[in-house]
Amino acid sequence: MTTPIEQIDSFYRSIVGKEVDSICANYVPNEDTYVFVEGPRYSTLGYRNISKGWRDFCDSSLNLQKIEWVEGPFTEESEDLAWVAGMVLLTVTVKGQLVKQTFRATFVLRKNEDGCWQIRHEHLSAPLSDPYGIGDWLKKNS
Repeated sequence: MTTPIEQIDSFYRSIVGKEVDSICANYVPNEDTYVFVEGPRYSTLGYRNISKGWRDFCDSSLNLQKIEWVEGPFTEESEDLAWVAGMVLLTVTVKGQLVKQTFRATFVLRKNEDGCWQIRHEHLSAPLSDPYGIGDWLKKNS
């Protein structure tokens, strides 16, 4: 049986390989499956829309070279629900340019009827540099 972390790592390999059918098979095929993407859109609702987004991604000029965990992954699971979270470094080539970007990544997984983990919710994001105009409110120890 595949663990939640192994499932997400397999999902990442499918993305790097642009294996669109394999990528889409990782999601719960419901129209209320919900994803926060790391790109210019805030969210995608529904398996059909998520699948279309991945098909368009695989047809785009983006080429993901690798996805590496740089913090975590951390996980917790119950009988049929699990989460996986951490920080990932994406290495991408776009129009011949190499781009490296770090994101926070969180996945909520649910077991399907066959006992396999699928993504119910996904959230990739990067922090804003100074969202409130006061810098980091975390106080430094003197």
